[in-house]
Amino acid sequence: MTATDVVCLGESMVTFLPSRPGRLADVPSFTRAIGGAESNVACALAAAGHRVKWVSRVGADGFGDHLVRAVAAYGVDTTAVRRDPHRPTGVYFRTATDRADDRHELVYYRAGSAASAMSPDTVPYEDLTATHVLHLTGITAALSAGCLALVRGLTARRPGRPLLSFDVNHRPGLWRGADPSVLLDLARGADLVLVGDDEAEAAWGLRGAAALREALPEPSVLVVKHGGRGATAYARGAGRPRDGTGARTGAHTGTGAHTGTGAHTGTGAHTGTDTVAFVPAPRVEVVAPVGAGDAFAAGFLSATLRRLDLTRRLRHGHLMAAVALTVPGDLGAPPARAHADRLAALDDDAWGRLHLAPGWTRTGEDQEVRTP
Repeated sequence: MTATDVVCLGESMVTFLPSRPGRLADVPSFTRAIGGAESNVACALAAAGHRVKWVSRVGADGFGDHLVRAVAAYGVDTTAVRRDPHRPTGVYFRTATDRADDRHELVYYRAGSAASAMSPDTVPYEDLTATHVLHLTGITAALSAGCLALVRGLTARRPGRPLLSFDVNHRPGLWRGADPSVLLDLARGADLVLVGDDEAEAAWGLRGAAALREALPEPSVLVVKHGGRGATAYARGAGRPRDGTGARTGAHTGTGAHTGTGAHTGTGAHTGTDTVAFVPAPRVEVVAPVGAGDAFAAGFLSATLRRLDLTRRLRHGHLMAAVALTVPGDLGAPPARAHADRLAALDDDAWGRLHLAPGWTRTGEDQEVRTP
Protein backbone atom coordinates (compact mmCIF):
# COMPACT_ATOMS: atom_id res chain seq x y z
CA MET A 1 0.00 0.00 0.00
CA THR A 2 1.23 3.50 -0.78
CA ALA A 3 1.64 5.99 2.03
CA THR A 4 0.52 9.02 0.02
CA ASP A 5 -1.48 10.12 -2.97
CA VAL A 6 1.14 12.64 -4.16
CA VAL A 7 4.77 13.38 -3.35
CA CYS A 8 5.97 16.87 -4.35
CA LEU A 9 9.71 17.46 -4.65
CA GLY A 10 11.18 20.96 -4.82
CA GLU A 11 12.34 24.14 -3.14
CA SER A 12 10.11 26.34 -1.06
CA MET A 13 11.12 29.80 0.08
CA VAL A 14 9.96 32.39 2.54
CA THR A 15 8.11 35.04 0.53
CA PHE A 16 7.84 38.68 1.50
CA LEU A 17 4.69 40.31 0.14
CA PRO A 18 4.54 44.11 -0.06
CA SER A 19 2.25 46.03 2.25
CA ARG A 20 1.32 48.36 -0.63
CA PRO A 21 1.90 48.75 -4.39
CA GLY A 22 5.06 50.42 -5.59
CA ARG A 23 8.75 49.86 -6.19
CA LEU A 24 10.60 47.68 -3.73
CA ALA A 25 12.64 50.75 -2.82
CA ASP A 26 9.45 52.51 -1.71
CA VAL A 27 7.59 49.68 0.05
CA PRO A 28 7.92 50.31 3.81
CA SER A 29 7.07 46.81 5.06
CA PHE A 30 6.34 43.26 3.97
CA THR A 31 4.18 40.39 5.15
CA ARG A 32 5.87 37.01 5.51
CA ALA A 33 4.38 34.09 3.59
CA ILE A 34 5.62 30.96 1.86
CA GLY A 35 6.18 30.31 -1.83
CA GLY A 36 7.44 27.53 -4.01
CA ALA A 37 5.80 25.76 -6.92
CA GLU A 38 5.95 22.25 -5.51
CA SER A 39 5.01 23.14 -1.93
CA ASN A 40 2.13 25.24 -3.32
CA VAL A 41 0.84 22.15 -5.11
CA ALA A 42 1.33 20.05 -1.99
CA CYS A 43 -0.55 22.51 0.24
CA ALA A 44 -3.44 22.90 -2.20
CA LEU A 45 -3.80 19.12 -2.58
CA ALA A 46 -3.69 18.55 1.16
CA ALA A 47 -6.26 21.28 1.74
CA ALA A 48 -8.45 19.49 -0.82
CA GLY A 49 -8.31 16.29 1.22
CA HIS A 50 -5.46 14.29 -0.33
CA ARG A 51 -2.55 12.57 1.42
CA VAL A 52 0.52 14.55 0.37
CA LYS A 53 4.21 14.55 1.22
CA TRP A 54 6.64 17.37 0.49
CA VAL A 55 10.30 16.43 -0.01
CA SER A 56 12.92 19.17 0.12
CA ARG A 57 15.86 20.67 2.00
CA VAL A 58 15.79 23.83 4.12
CA GLY A 59 18.36 25.58 6.25
CA ALA A 60 18.77 24.92 9.94
CA ASP A 61 17.50 28.45 10.55
CA GLY A 62 14.38 30.30 11.61
CA PHE A 63 13.11 30.63 8.04
CA GLY A 64 13.45 26.87 7.63
CA ASP A 65 11.47 26.38 10.85
CA HIS A 66 8.76 28.68 9.53
CA LEU A 67 8.54 26.93 6.16
CA VAL A 68 8.22 23.46 7.63
CA ARG A 69 5.58 24.58 10.14
CA ALA A 70 3.60 26.53 7.55
CA VAL A 71 3.53 23.70 5.02
CA ALA A 72 2.69 21.13 7.70
CA ALA A 73 -0.20 23.32 8.86
CA TYR A 74 -1.97 22.55 5.58
CA GLY A 75 -1.86 18.85 6.44
CA VAL A 76 1.23 18.03 4.36
CA ASP A 77 3.64 15.34 5.58
CA THR A 78 7.00 17.12 6.03
CA THR A 79 8.94 14.25 7.60
CA ALA A 80 11.12 13.90 4.50
CA VAL A 81 12.29 17.55 4.59
CA ARG A 82 16.00 17.54 5.47
CA ARG A 83 17.73 20.34 7.40
CA ASP A 84 21.05 21.64 6.08
CA PRO A 85 23.35 23.12 8.77
CA HIS A 86 25.63 24.78 6.22
CA ARG A 87 23.27 26.41 3.70
CA PRO A 88 20.44 28.91 4.25
CA THR A 89 16.76 28.73 3.43
CA GLY A 90 15.94 30.73 0.30
CA VAL A 91 13.86 33.91 0.47
CA TYR A 92 12.42 36.32 -2.06
CA PHE A 93 10.69 39.70 -2.25
CA ARG A 94 8.21 40.85 -4.87
CA THR A 95 6.10 43.84 -5.79
CA ALA A 96 2.32 43.73 -5.99
CA THR A 97 2.11 43.98 -9.78
CA ASP A 98 1.74 41.21 -12.35
CA ARG A 99 4.88 39.40 -13.58
CA ALA A 100 4.12 40.71 -17.07
CA ASP A 101 3.99 44.30 -15.85
CA ASP A 102 7.10 46.37 -16.62
CA ARG A 103 7.01 47.65 -13.04
CA HIS A 104 7.09 44.18 -11.53
CA GLU A 105 10.12 43.40 -9.39
CA LEU A 106 11.05 39.98 -8.07
CA VAL A 107 14.26 39.61 -6.07
CA TYR A 108 15.49 36.15 -5.07
CA TYR A 109 18.04 35.30 -2.40
CA ARG A 110 18.34 31.61 -3.18
CA ALA A 111 21.83 31.09 -4.65
CA GLY A 112 23.57 28.44 -2.57
CA SER A 113 20.36 27.63 -0.71
CA ALA A 114 19.81 24.37 1.13
CA ALA A 115 17.45 23.20 -1.60
CA SER A 116 20.06 23.77 -4.30
CA ALA A 117 22.09 20.99 -2.64
CA MET A 118 19.47 18.40 -3.56
CA SER A 119 20.95 15.62 -5.68
CA PRO A 120 20.70 11.85 -6.13
CA ASP A 121 23.08 11.59 -3.15
CA THR A 122 21.12 13.81 -0.75
CA VAL A 123 17.50 12.86 -1.54
CA PRO A 124 16.76 9.21 -0.68
CA TYR A 125 14.88 7.50 -3.48
CA GLU A 126 12.61 5.75 -0.99
CA ASP A 127 11.23 9.16 0.08
CA LEU A 128 9.82 9.59 -3.44
CA THR A 129 8.38 6.26 -4.52
CA ALA A 130 5.68 5.15 -2.04
CA THR A 131 3.01 7.21 -3.74
CA HIS A 132 0.53 7.19 -6.59
CA VAL A 133 1.94 10.37 -8.15
CA LEU A 134 5.36 12.04 -7.99
CA HIS A 135 5.16 15.73 -8.94
CA LEU A 136 8.20 17.65 -10.19
CA THR A 137 8.78 20.98 -11.92
CA GLY A 138 11.42 22.45 -14.19
CA ILE A 139 12.36 24.92 -11.47
CA THR A 140 14.18 22.21 -9.54
CA ALA A 141 16.18 21.26 -12.62
CA ALA A 142 17.47 24.84 -12.89
CA LEU A 143 18.76 25.20 -9.32
CA SER A 144 22.07 23.33 -9.63
CA ALA A 145 23.86 20.53 -11.44
CA GLY A 146 22.93 18.19 -8.60
CA CYS A 147 19.26 19.13 -8.84
CA LEU A 148 19.31 18.57 -12.60
CA ALA A 149 20.89 15.15 -12.11
CA LEU A 150 18.18 14.31 -9.58
CA VAL A 151 15.36 15.30 -11.93
CA ARG A 152 17.02 13.50 -14.86
CA GLY A 153 17.14 10.31 -12.83
CA LEU A 154 13.52 10.60 -11.73
CA THR A 155 12.23 11.27 -15.25
CA ALA A 156 14.07 8.26 -16.65
CA ARG A 157 11.45 5.62 -17.39
CA ARG A 158 11.82 2.60 -15.14
CA PRO A 159 9.54 -0.26 -14.07
CA GLY A 160 7.42 0.36 -11.02
CA ARG A 161 7.89 4.10 -10.69
CA PRO A 162 4.89 6.22 -9.65
CA LEU A 163 3.00 8.21 -12.24
CA LEU A 164 5.34 11.12 -12.88
CA SER A 165 3.78 14.57 -13.18
CA PHE A 166 5.99 17.37 -14.56
CA ASP A 167 5.08 21.06 -14.67
CA VAL A 168 7.56 22.74 -17.03
CA ASN A 169 7.50 26.02 -15.08
CA HIS A 170 10.11 27.74 -17.22
CA ARG A 171 11.67 30.63 -15.31
CA PRO A 172 13.96 32.57 -17.69
CA GLY A 173 15.93 34.12 -14.84
CA LEU A 174 17.03 30.70 -13.65
CA TRP A 175 18.26 29.66 -17.10
CA ARG A 176 20.57 32.58 -17.89
CA GLY A 177 23.61 31.13 -19.61
CA ALA A 178 21.99 27.68 -19.81
CA ASP A 179 19.88 25.94 -22.42
CA PRO A 180 16.22 25.52 -21.38
CA SER A 181 15.73 22.90 -24.10
CA VAL A 182 16.69 20.39 -21.41
CA LEU A 183 13.17 20.94 -20.06
CA LEU A 184 11.78 19.37 -23.23
CA ASP A 185 13.93 16.28 -22.67
CA LEU A 186 12.75 16.03 -19.06
CA ALA A 187 9.11 16.45 -20.08
CA ARG A 188 9.44 13.56 -22.54
CA GLY A 189 10.19 11.28 -19.61
CA ALA A 190 7.04 12.22 -17.69
CA ASP A 191 3.60 10.61 -17.77
CA LEU A 192 1.66 13.84 -17.24
CA VAL A 193 3.02 17.20 -18.43
CA LEU A 194 1.67 20.70 -17.78
CA VAL A 195 3.04 23.62 -19.79
CA GLY A 196 1.95 27.15 -20.69
CA ASP A 197 1.92 27.97 -24.39
CA ASP A 198 3.79 31.21 -23.65
CA GLU A 199 6.63 29.47 -21.81
CA ALA A 200 6.85 26.78 -24.50
CA GLU A 201 7.35 29.45 -27.14
CA ALA A 202 9.94 31.26 -25.02
CA ALA A 203 11.91 28.14 -24.09
CA TRP A 204 11.53 25.97 -27.18
CA GLY A 205 10.18 28.17 -29.97
CA LEU A 206 7.05 26.01 -30.23
CA ARG A 207 3.69 27.67 -30.92
CA GLY A 208 0.27 26.13 -30.36
CA ALA A 209 -1.06 23.09 -28.57
CA ALA A 210 -0.84 20.81 -31.62
CA ALA A 211 2.86 21.63 -32.12
CA LEU A 212 3.51 20.88 -28.46
CA ARG A 213 1.77 17.53 -28.69
CA GLU A 214 3.84 16.68 -31.75
CA ALA A 215 7.01 17.56 -29.84
CA LEU A 216 5.82 15.68 -26.73
CA PRO A 217 4.21 12.44 -27.91
CA GLU A 218 5.55 10.35 -25.01
CA PRO A 219 3.47 11.60 -22.02
CA SER A 220 0.11 9.89 -21.62
CA VAL A 221 -1.41 13.25 -20.72
CA LEU A 222 -0.34 16.69 -21.96
CA VAL A 223 -2.00 19.85 -20.66
CA VAL A 224 -1.33 23.09 -22.52
CA LYS A 225 -2.40 26.22 -20.64
CA HIS A 226 -3.45 29.30 -22.61
CA GLY A 227 -3.50 31.84 -19.77
CA GLY A 228 -6.88 33.46 -19.24
CA ARG A 229 -8.26 31.85 -22.40
CA GLY A 230 -8.35 28.29 -21.06
CA ALA A 231 -6.48 25.01 -21.39
CA THR A 232 -6.24 22.10 -23.81
CA ALA A 233 -5.57 18.52 -22.71
CA TYR A 234 -4.49 15.50 -24.72
CA ALA A 235 -4.91 12.05 -23.15
CA ARG A 236 -3.83 8.75 -24.62
CA GLY A 237 -4.81 5.25 -23.55
CA ALA A 238 -6.25 4.09 -20.25
CA GLY A 239 -3.03 4.01 -18.23
CA ARG A 240 -3.28 4.35 -14.46
CA PRO A 241 -0.81 5.52 -11.81
CA ARG A 242 1.32 2.89 -10.22
CA ASP A 243 2.23 2.72 -6.57
CA GLY A 244 5.77 2.39 -5.31
CA THR A 245 5.75 -1.41 -5.75
CA GLY A 246 4.59 -1.29 -9.35
CA ALA A 247 1.04 -2.44 -8.62
CA ARG A 248 -1.69 -0.64 -10.48
CA THR A 249 -3.86 1.79 -8.55
CA GLY A 250 -7.30 3.07 -9.37
CA ALA A 251 -6.42 6.58 -10.52
CA HIS A 252 -6.27 7.19 -14.25
CA THR A 253 -3.75 9.26 -16.17
CA GLY A 254 -6.13 9.61 -19.06
CA THR A 255 -8.99 7.75 -20.59
CA GLY A 256 -9.16 6.61 -24.14
CA ALA A 257 -12.91 7.19 -24.13
CA HIS A 258 -14.81 10.38 -24.94
CA THR A 259 -14.92 12.64 -21.90
CA GLY A 260 -17.85 14.87 -22.68
CA THR A 261 -21.42 14.59 -23.89
CA GLY A 262 -21.28 16.05 -27.37
CA ALA A 263 -19.30 18.01 -29.90
CA HIS A 264 -18.97 21.14 -27.80
CA THR A 265 -16.35 22.84 -25.64
CA GLY A 266 -14.39 20.38 -23.55
CA THR A 267 -16.08 17.28 -24.91
CA GLY A 268 -13.02 15.17 -25.55
CA ALA A 269 -13.15 14.63 -29.30
CA HIS A 270 -10.62 12.08 -30.57
CA THR A 271 -7.63 13.18 -32.64
CA GLY A 272 -5.62 10.17 -33.76
CA THR A 273 -5.01 8.09 -30.63
CA ASP A 274 -5.66 11.03 -28.29
CA THR A 275 -8.72 12.25 -26.53
CA VAL A 276 -8.57 16.05 -26.81
CA ALA A 277 -10.47 18.53 -24.66
CA PHE A 278 -10.42 22.31 -24.50
CA VAL A 279 -12.04 24.08 -21.54
CA PRO A 280 -12.21 27.89 -21.33
CA ALA A 281 -11.21 29.53 -18.08
CA PRO A 282 -14.02 31.19 -16.12
CA ARG A 283 -13.95 34.94 -15.62
CA VAL A 284 -12.14 35.79 -12.39
CA GLU A 285 -11.82 39.05 -10.45
CA VAL A 286 -8.07 38.88 -9.88
CA VAL A 287 -6.62 40.06 -6.58
CA ALA A 288 -3.02 38.93 -7.26
CA PRO A 289 -1.84 37.08 -10.37
CA VAL A 290 0.51 34.68 -8.57
CA GLY A 291 0.29 30.99 -7.79
CA ALA A 292 -2.38 30.25 -10.39
CA GLY A 293 -0.28 27.77 -12.36
CA ASP A 294 0.57 25.74 -9.27
CA ALA A 295 -3.06 25.79 -8.17
CA PHE A 296 -4.18 24.63 -11.63
CA ALA A 297 -1.76 21.70 -11.39
CA ALA A 298 -3.18 20.78 -7.97
CA GLY A 299 -6.75 20.90 -9.23
CA PHE A 300 -5.94 18.79 -12.28
CA LEU A 301 -4.02 16.23 -10.21
CA SER A 302 -6.80 16.06 -7.63
CA ALA A 303 -9.37 15.31 -10.32
CA THR A 304 -7.01 12.78 -11.91
CA LEU A 305 -6.67 10.92 -8.62
CA ARG A 306 -10.46 10.89 -8.37
CA ARG A 307 -10.70 9.38 -11.89
CA LEU A 308 -12.83 12.21 -13.23
CA ASP A 309 -13.15 12.67 -16.97
CA LEU A 310 -10.78 14.90 -18.90
CA THR A 311 -13.12 17.88 -19.12
CA ARG A 312 -13.74 17.87 -15.38
CA ARG A 313 -10.03 17.59 -14.69
CA LEU A 314 -9.50 20.78 -16.66
CA ARG A 315 -12.42 22.48 -14.94
CA HIS A 316 -11.11 21.57 -11.50
CA GLY A 317 -7.75 22.96 -12.59
CA HIS A 318 -9.40 26.25 -13.54
CA LEU A 319 -11.38 26.36 -10.30
CA MET A 320 -8.30 25.81 -8.16
CA ALA A 321 -6.45 28.47 -10.16
CA ALA A 322 -9.31 30.85 -9.39
CA VAL A 323 -8.75 30.16 -5.68
CA ALA A 324 -5.18 31.47 -5.97
CA LEU A 325 -6.14 34.41 -8.18
CA THR A 326 -8.72 35.73 -5.73
CA VAL A 327 -6.38 35.97 -2.71
CA PRO A 328 -3.28 38.17 -2.14
CA GLY A 329 -0.75 35.31 -1.76
CA ASP A 330 -0.02 32.05 -3.55
CA LEU A 331 -2.45 29.94 -1.53
CA GLY A 332 -6.12 30.19 -0.68
CA ALA A 333 -8.67 27.92 0.95
CA PRO A 334 -10.18 25.65 -1.73
CA PRO A 335 -13.94 25.27 -2.03
CA ALA A 336 -15.64 22.30 -0.44
CA ARG A 337 -15.40 19.32 -2.76
CA ALA A 338 -19.16 19.20 -3.30
CA HIS A 339 -19.13 22.89 -4.23
CA ALA A 340 -16.33 22.41 -6.75
CA ASP A 341 -17.96 19.30 -8.17
CA ARG A 342 -21.23 21.17 -8.75
CA LEU A 343 -19.41 23.87 -10.68
CA ALA A 344 -17.33 21.38 -12.67
CA ALA A 345 -20.52 19.57 -13.69
CA LEU A 346 -22.24 22.67 -15.14
CA ASP A 347 -23.31 22.52 -18.76
CA ASP A 348 -21.17 24.41 -21.24
CA ASP A 349 -23.41 27.50 -21.29
CA ALA A 350 -23.51 27.81 -17.51
CA TRP A 351 -19.76 27.22 -17.25
CA GLY A 352 -19.18 29.96 -19.80
CA ARG A 353 -21.16 32.41 -17.64
CA LEU A 354 -19.19 31.76 -14.43
CA HIS A 355 -17.74 34.86 -12.82
CA LEU A 356 -15.68 34.10 -9.72
CA ALA A 357 -15.08 36.93 -7.26
CA PRO A 358 -13.03 37.07 -4.04
CA GLY A 359 -14.72 34.95 -1.38
CA TRP A 360 -16.32 32.58 -3.90
CA THR A 361 -15.05 29.49 -2.09
CA ARG A 362 -17.14 30.18 1.00
CA THR A 363 -20.59 28.75 1.48
CA GLY A 364 -23.42 30.75 -0.03
CA GLU A 365 -22.49 29.89 -3.58
CA ASP A 366 -25.26 31.95 -5.13
CA GLN A 367 -23.75 35.12 -3.65
CA GLU A 368 -20.19 34.51 -4.83
CA VAL A 369 -20.57 32.83 -8.21
CA ARG A 370 -22.25 35.05 -10.75
CA THR A 371 -23.74 33.76 -13.97
CA PRO A 372 -24.93 36.91 -15.71
